[in-house]
Amino acid sequence: LVRSSAKLPTGPCWTSQIHTFLYFAYGSNLLKERLQLKNPSASIHCVARLKDYKLIFGNYKGLASDRWHGGVATIENSPADEVWGVVWRMNVADLESLDSQENVRLGAYSPVEVNVKTRGQELNCRTYIMNSCIYAPPSPQYLKTLGTLQSVERNVVNESGALYGYTVEDEEKCK
Repeated sequence: LVRSSAKLPTGPCWTSQIHTFLYFAYGSNLLKERLQLKNPSASIHCVARLKDYKLIFGNYKGLASDRWHGGVATIENSPADEVWGVVWRMNVADLESLDSQENVRLGAYSPVEVNVKTRGQELNCRTYIMNSCIYAPPSPQYLKTLGTLQSVERNVVNESGALYGYTVEDEEKCK
Protein backbone atom coordinates (compact mmCIF):
# COMPACT_ATOMS: atom_id res chain seq x y z
CA LEU A 1 0.00 0.00 0.00
CA VAL A 2 1.16 3.54 -0.73
CA ARG A 3 2.43 5.53 2.26
CA SER A 4 1.34 9.12 2.16
CA SER A 5 0.74 11.93 4.60
CA ALA A 6 -2.25 13.02 2.50
CA LYS A 7 -5.61 12.15 3.98
CA LEU A 8 -6.91 9.29 1.89
CA PRO A 9 -10.53 9.21 0.81
CA THR A 10 -12.53 6.61 2.68
CA GLY A 11 -15.85 6.60 0.85
CA PRO A 12 -17.00 5.21 -2.45
CA CYS A 13 -14.75 7.48 -4.54
CA TRP A 14 -12.30 4.60 -4.16
CA THR A 15 -12.80 2.47 -7.24
CA SER A 16 -12.69 -1.26 -7.62
CA GLN A 17 -9.56 -0.84 -9.72
CA ILE A 18 -6.49 -1.33 -7.56
CA HIS A 19 -5.23 1.83 -5.83
CA THR A 20 -7.21 4.39 -7.84
CA PHE A 21 -9.75 7.06 -7.04
CA LEU A 22 -12.03 9.38 -9.02
CA TYR A 23 -11.41 13.13 -9.04
CA PHE A 24 -13.96 15.69 -10.31
CA ALA A 25 -12.18 18.70 -11.84
CA TYR A 26 -14.00 21.93 -12.68
CA GLY A 27 -11.34 24.65 -12.91
CA SER A 28 -7.85 24.82 -14.37
CA ASN A 29 -7.50 21.06 -13.85
CA LEU A 30 -9.82 20.58 -16.81
CA LEU A 31 -6.63 21.14 -18.78
CA LYS A 32 -5.03 17.73 -19.17
CA GLU A 33 -1.52 19.09 -19.62
CA ARG A 34 -1.73 21.04 -16.36
CA LEU A 35 -3.13 18.18 -14.29
CA GLN A 36 -0.76 15.54 -15.67
CA LEU A 37 2.32 17.71 -15.09
CA LYS A 38 2.46 16.60 -11.45
CA ASN A 39 -0.13 13.82 -11.54
CA PRO A 40 0.96 11.58 -14.41
CA SER A 41 -1.56 8.82 -13.71
CA ALA A 42 -4.58 11.05 -14.41
CA SER A 43 -6.71 9.69 -17.24
CA ILE A 44 -10.10 10.85 -18.45
CA HIS A 45 -12.91 8.74 -17.05
CA CYS A 46 -15.90 10.77 -18.28
CA VAL A 47 -17.67 14.11 -18.37
CA ALA A 48 -20.09 14.74 -15.51
CA ARG A 49 -22.11 17.43 -13.79
CA LEU A 50 -22.39 18.35 -10.16
CA LYS A 51 -25.92 19.39 -9.22
CA ASP A 52 -26.79 22.11 -6.73
CA TYR A 53 -23.42 23.86 -7.00
CA LYS A 54 -22.18 26.80 -9.02
CA LEU A 55 -18.74 27.82 -10.24
CA ILE A 56 -17.41 31.00 -8.66
CA PHE A 57 -14.11 32.86 -8.63
CA GLY A 58 -12.28 34.12 -5.60
CA ASN A 59 -9.16 34.11 -3.49
CA TYR A 60 -8.36 32.32 -0.27
CA LYS A 61 -8.75 34.95 2.49
CA GLY A 62 -8.73 37.59 -0.25
CA LEU A 63 -5.08 36.94 -1.16
CA ALA A 64 -4.59 37.02 -4.92
CA SER A 65 -2.87 34.00 -6.39
CA ASP A 66 0.81 34.55 -7.17
CA ARG A 67 0.44 32.24 -10.15
CA TRP A 68 -2.81 33.60 -11.60
CA HIS A 69 -2.89 37.23 -10.32
CA GLY A 70 -6.63 37.16 -9.74
CA GLY A 71 -9.48 34.98 -8.62
CA VAL A 72 -9.40 31.22 -9.18
CA ALA A 73 -12.22 28.73 -9.51
CA THR A 74 -14.08 27.10 -6.67
CA ILE A 75 -17.58 25.83 -6.17
CA GLU A 76 -20.29 26.66 -3.67
CA ASN A 77 -23.70 25.24 -2.83
CA SER A 78 -26.41 26.72 -5.01
CA PRO A 79 -29.72 24.88 -5.37
CA ALA A 80 -30.85 24.35 -8.98
CA ASP A 81 -27.44 25.25 -10.44
CA GLU A 82 -24.87 22.82 -11.82
CA VAL A 83 -21.17 22.64 -12.60
CA TRP A 84 -19.86 20.62 -15.54
CA GLY A 85 -16.44 19.05 -15.30
CA VAL A 86 -14.22 16.07 -16.01
CA VAL A 87 -13.94 12.97 -13.86
CA TRP A 88 -10.34 11.77 -13.82
CA ARG A 89 -9.21 8.34 -12.66
CA MET A 90 -5.98 8.70 -10.70
CA ASN A 91 -3.57 6.47 -8.83
CA VAL A 92 -3.45 6.89 -5.07
CA ALA A 93 0.27 7.60 -5.52
CA ASP A 94 -0.74 11.00 -6.98
CA LEU A 95 -3.06 11.94 -4.12
CA GLU A 96 -0.46 13.81 -2.08
CA SER A 97 0.65 15.73 -5.18
CA LEU A 98 -2.96 16.65 -6.00
CA ASP A 99 -3.55 17.84 -2.42
CA SER A 100 -0.35 19.89 -2.63
CA GLN A 101 -1.42 21.44 -5.94
CA GLU A 102 -4.69 22.47 -4.26
CA ASN A 103 -2.84 23.90 -1.21
CA VAL A 104 -4.67 21.65 1.24
CA ARG A 105 -1.91 21.87 3.88
CA LEU A 106 -2.03 25.66 3.75
CA GLY A 107 -5.79 25.51 4.27
CA ALA A 108 -6.70 27.11 0.95
CA TYR A 109 -8.86 24.21 -0.24
CA SER A 110 -10.47 21.26 1.50
CA PRO A 111 -10.96 17.89 -0.17
CA VAL A 112 -14.58 16.73 -0.17
CA GLU A 113 -16.52 13.87 -1.67
CA VAL A 114 -19.35 14.75 -4.04
CA ASN A 115 -21.77 12.78 -6.18
CA VAL A 116 -21.66 13.72 -9.85
CA LYS A 117 -24.08 12.62 -12.53
CA THR A 118 -23.43 11.17 -15.95
CA ARG A 119 -25.95 9.73 -18.37
CA GLY A 120 -25.38 6.25 -17.09
CA GLN A 121 -24.90 6.62 -13.37
CA GLU A 122 -23.96 8.64 -10.33
CA LEU A 123 -20.29 8.63 -9.30
CA ASN A 124 -18.74 9.51 -5.97
CA CYS A 125 -15.63 11.65 -6.53
CA ARG A 126 -13.06 13.66 -4.66
CA THR A 127 -13.05 17.37 -5.42
CA TYR A 128 -11.86 20.53 -3.69
CA ILE A 129 -13.67 23.56 -2.29
CA MET A 130 -11.92 26.80 -1.37
CA ASN A 131 -11.97 27.81 2.30
CA SER A 132 -12.47 31.44 3.37
CA CYS A 133 -13.24 32.45 -0.21
CA ILE A 134 -13.44 36.17 -0.95
CA TYR A 135 -15.04 36.75 -4.35
CA ALA A 136 -12.66 38.18 -6.95
CA PRO A 137 -12.70 38.31 -10.74
CA PRO A 138 -10.38 35.90 -12.53
CA SER A 139 -7.39 37.24 -14.42
CA PRO A 140 -7.38 37.08 -18.22
CA GLN A 141 -4.58 34.50 -18.08
CA TYR A 142 -6.64 32.25 -15.79
CA LEU A 143 -9.68 32.55 -18.04
CA LYS A 144 -7.52 31.71 -21.03
CA THR A 145 -6.41 28.51 -19.31
CA LEU A 146 -9.88 27.67 -18.08
CA GLY A 147 -11.76 28.96 -21.08
CA THR A 148 -15.20 30.50 -20.90
CA LEU A 149 -18.66 29.15 -21.49
CA GLN A 150 -18.54 30.44 -25.07
CA SER A 151 -15.00 29.26 -25.83
CA VAL A 152 -13.73 26.08 -27.39
CA GLU A 153 -10.03 26.96 -27.16
CA ARG A 154 -9.37 24.53 -24.30
CA ASN A 155 -11.09 21.74 -22.40
CA VAL A 156 -14.09 23.78 -21.33
CA VAL A 157 -17.84 23.52 -21.07
CA ASN A 158 -20.01 25.23 -23.66
CA GLU A 159 -23.71 26.10 -23.60
CA SER A 160 -24.73 22.66 -24.89
CA GLY A 161 -22.91 20.91 -22.08
CA ALA A 162 -20.13 19.64 -24.34
CA LEU A 163 -16.66 19.77 -22.94
CA TYR A 164 -14.10 20.74 -25.54
CA GLY A 165 -11.89 17.78 -26.18
CA TYR A 166 -14.48 15.62 -24.49
CA THR A 167 -18.06 15.41 -25.68
CA VAL A 168 -21.21 14.28 -24.00
CA GLU A 169 -20.63 10.99 -25.84
CA ASP A 170 -17.63 10.46 -23.56
CA GLU A 171 -20.17 10.02 -20.80
CA GLU A 172 -20.90 6.65 -22.38
CA LYS A 173 -17.60 5.49 -20.87
CA CYS A 174 -19.28 5.76 -17.47
CA LYS A 175 -22.10 3.36 -18.28
